[in-house]
Amino acid sequence: MNGGQDLGGAHGFGPVVPEPDEPVFHGAWERRVFAMAMAMGFTGAWNLDGSRAVRESLPPAEYLSSSYYKIWLEALEKQILAQGLATAGEIAAGHSTAPAKPVARTLSAEILRPRFRAGFPSERPPGAPARFAVGDAVVAKVMNPETHTRLPRYVRGRPGRVEALHGAFVFPDTNAYGRGENPTWLYTVAFAAADLWGPDADPGGRVTIAAFEPYLDPA
Repeated sequence: MNGGQDLGGAHGFGPVVPEPDEPVFHGAWERRVFAMAMAMGFTGAWNLDGSRAVRESLPPAEYLSSSYYKIWLEALEKQILAQGLATAGEIAAGHSTAPAKPVARTLSAEILRPRFRAGFPSERPPGAPARFAVGDAVVAKVMNPETHTRLPRYVRGRPGRVEALHGAFVFPDTNAYGRGENPTWLYTVAFAAADLWGPDADPGGRVTIAAFEPYLDPA
């Protein structure tokens, strides 16, 4: 989807200024939102790609005017409501008014550290040979899906070259909606800055992205 998160090449937002010694959380509420998102994701009611899709589906004006964890909170509330895990009234009140809906699993303190230290790898066995090899010239497809995609808008229709082949991974475009993991080859693709931004781009500059195979065509 073309949402507020897809800012590459957009003007008017000013420079990116990293915060020196930035803390992990800027307030206790951010820590709590992160914990709730992790705990609810662990239930299996949705997956990582589904969470990202909901965050990116927020109206652009809301997305761009919200802080990072405010976006997480808004998306989490939408997912909870969509799954029938709470009502709008319960969210507003801050407590349950009816018995909880069963979930597949719950995150406890005992399993928290080992489970998250083990990570949640998304690499899978490939179902077919890779279509491209390192060095191949490719073109990013022109696509504007209303659903989730990880192909940045600013590379669509632009020529690039494959720099690395990483293996097959869960395909976010289908996994976000429960339509299967569909393991898909993932590449690093490099684009010349001039091909993305035109003659005013940094001479010799380049941008690399991680691109799934369905996003690419042979040049």
